[in-house]
Order: sequence, then C-alpha cells, then structure tokens
Amino acid sequence: MAFPVRLCALVGRFSDPRVAESVNALIPHLLSRQVQVLVSEETSFADNSPGIVRMPEKDIGAHADLVIAIGGDGTLLYAAGLVARHGVPLLGVNRGRLGFLTDVMPQEMFPCIDSALRGGLEADERPLLSAHLHRGGGEVATALALNDVVMQKLATGRMLDFETHLDGKFVNTHAGDGIVVASATGSTAYALSCGGPIIEPHLDVLVMAPICPHTLSDRPIVVSARSEIEVKLLERPETRAQITCDGSVLGEFECGDRLLIRAAPERVTLLHTPGYDYYRLLRSKLHWGRGSVER
Repeated sequence: MAFPVRLCALVGRFSDPRVAESVNALIPHLLSRQVQVLVSEETSFADNSPGIVRMPEKDIGAHADLVIAIGGDGTLLYAAGLVARHGVPLLGVNRGRLGFLTDVMPQEMFPCIDSALRGGLEADERPLLSAHLHRGGGEVATALALNDVVMQKLATGRMLDFETHLDGKFVNTHAGDGIVVASATGSTAYALSCGGPIIEPHLDVLVMAPICPHTLSDRPIVVSARSEIEVKLLERPETRAQITCDGSVLGEFECGDRLLIRAAPERVTLLHTPGYDYYRLLRSKLHWGRGSVER
C-alpha cells in the first residue's frame, strides 16, 4: 500500500440509498484529508466536487492506493476482482446484510478509514482461486475468485451428471445441481449452505461441496490448496450448466468441457481494525451461544 494515500477509490452500488448515504458522508471526509476520490465513470454518481477523479472501473486497481467497498460481501467480492492483480488493499464498509468480509460498521467508518490512511490497520492476505474453462482442446475463459468457483445447472430442472478429478486422479461421479469449490475464505459462503465445514481463513485448503447431490453419501470434502481440481460434465438429455466465479459468470459449461481450478499466485489484502477476531465475527454473524444466554 502506498503511503501517504493520495488516491482512494470508492466501489459500491451508489443507487442504493444506504450506500449513497455513506458515500456522500465519506467524500468530504476524504477530501478534507487531501485524498482524491476515485469513482467509476460508469456510475450515475452526480457529485463533481474538485478532487473527484473518474475513470473506467476496470482501471481502478491500477491507479488507486486504497479501495473502499461499501455494501455487502458481494460488493467486496466484486472489488476484490478489480484489485486482485494489482496488490491494492481493500477495506469493506458493511451496508449489506450478513457481512463476513465487510466487517467495518457505518458508525465506525470515519475512524477506521483515518487509520487506513495512515497505515494503522491490520493487513490480512487472503489466497485466491483461478478457474480455467477449456473447450475443444483450448482455454476459452479464465478468472480469479476470492470465495468460490461454482458449476451449476442453468435454466433446467434436470440434474447434472459430472465427474471430479484431483491432480489427475478420479474422485467421483456426481449427480445433482452442481458443485462449489471454495477457498477457506469462501467456506462461510455458498459452500456452507451445501453442508461444507467452516475453515479458518488462513488454512491452505479447499472445499469441494456438491450442490443438492442425488445421493446422501456424496458429501463435501476438504483437499489441499496445492491440488488441481478438474470437473467434467457428462452427457445427459437437456444438460445446461454454467460456471461462476464469486457470482460473476465465467461462461456456459458444455458436455466435454473441462473446468480446472487451482490456487492462484495472486492474493487480496483485506484491512481490519486492530484486534480483529475471526471467531468473534463468527459468533456475531452466526448467532452462536444466543440460546444458552437467553436461557
């Protein structure tokens, strides 16, 4: 992270009144600290105050010193895609619902951002996944993901038949709605709803969690993050599937295609307030211990 911070990007759904409230309060705060504010030129944001810089959203990661994602975890995941190849740190302000990743609350926003500007927050490096879609012997699409890569059925009520391989070794033939391959960070997202375990975010492992499997014995498994996971879609009438990376569509998945998933060399740096406690976050978001306290 470059110090002092001179250019801070704001990323979020500015049309959301809750996000707009935080953005409108944050811009004069940053400008008063001689920090220029970078926003996407694709947004309908109307503020033209001196010190506001507009540029294509895809260029934000290459120019910003700090990116602040304002919204829910989906907003932070989108922002992570903008900075993943540039090493720009990311701070999440929670104006969404659950907020595993956007852990700064609105009432804490100003002191936390002031700490970030002077380098007073804790840096938390999170590994990324890289997904590679191969068709006809060549790669047709690739993307990075902080949380998960998902292969799921598309616009059909029929099950998918597919195979999984690990480092070239056959694992299983599956029937169901698809599969989630999650990083440790993503273990509390879609994979958790598929029965996957919660994994401490700095463990070097991945989760393979079938989505609505046809057989109860088809359970999530944890594998080394140094492994390469391969998914192949098998022939079945009316088979349609797609691949998403952190909720963004990578492409349609057809019979005979190959999806390769491995750990990426890039990492994303999240910023937390001093004393950040992952297990306190879990207790808060998952309401652990509430029943015993109430009793």
